[in-house]
Amino acid sequence: MVQQRPYGKTGLMVSALGLGAAQIGDPDIEEAEIVSLLNVALDAGITLIDTARSYGRSEERIGRHLASRRDDIVISTKLGYGIDGYADWTGPCITAGIEQALGIMRTDRIDIAHLHSCPRVTLQRGEVIAALERAKADGKVRAIAYSGDNDDLAYAVATGRFDGFMASLNIFDQRVIDDVLPNIATKGFVAKRPAANHPWRFDERPVGDYCEEYWLRWRAMELTSNGHDWGEVAIRFALSSPHVSSAITGTGSMKHLKQNIAWADAGGLDAVWFEELRAAFRQHDRGWLGQI
Repeated sequence: MVQQRPYGKTGLMVSALGLGAAQIGDPDIEEAEIVSLLNVALDAGITLIDTARSYGRSEERIGRHLASRRDDIVISTKLGYGIDGYADWTGPCITAGIEQALGIMRTDRIDIAHLHSCPRVTLQRGEVIAALERAKADGKVRAIAYSGDNDDLAYAVATGRFDGFMASLNIFDQRVIDDVLPNIATKGFVAKRPAANHPWRFDERPVGDYCEEYWLRWRAMELTSNGHDWGEVAIRFALSSPHVSSAITGTGSMKHLKQNIAWADAGGLDAVWFEELRAAFRQHDRGWLGQI
């Protein structure tokens, strides 16, 4: 069973391996496959499900298929944009987005509500954070969180108003380990993109691909997987990092889901190997920023 970890001091417990639900929203995946995937994940101990309004049918499917198991899961979703009739990144958009998500997911609360890639200048206005705080006071949200990287993330941390954070963290994207995690030891933290978009899929530079930057870093660091699958090394590295509540991986494949669960169940890397990977990043770092 997937290990459970505290999400900061919120009282929420989340699975060390979370399910990123973008693929759950893919209309090309049959409904029966989605039902099976979700239930296998829950039965294996995956309790954190991370979704968003922009993930196609994801929220709707979660509501339809997991309503009977609502108390077994921790739902994370993203807010701030894409609500008809409301300007993006305003207090009313946040409030309306919460109401819409509650209805679509057939629930009375959102466990973790993230402001997703909200720019610093917007955070400084204060209204979007205040709207989340009102929703939390009303019991519609249990924890308010920020999802983003670099300067925007640093500002969000400095406000002291969030219960948790989400940012890119993987073998090739380690800056958050030194710059952020030591400052949020009492907060929840979700590592996104722990497998770095799987750059090892490509023998040659994947120009224009989402993982091109990670491929360049992977080659520059000249690492060895010590005979393990790179996917395993990546997931276990993320789970070895201090103060990480959960690492989320997205998939619509039952095969990949079960493989990810097996790797997570193997536990973190041994301390020596983890530190070798940390040292390699520091040695080759060329001002590598967190990938948005």
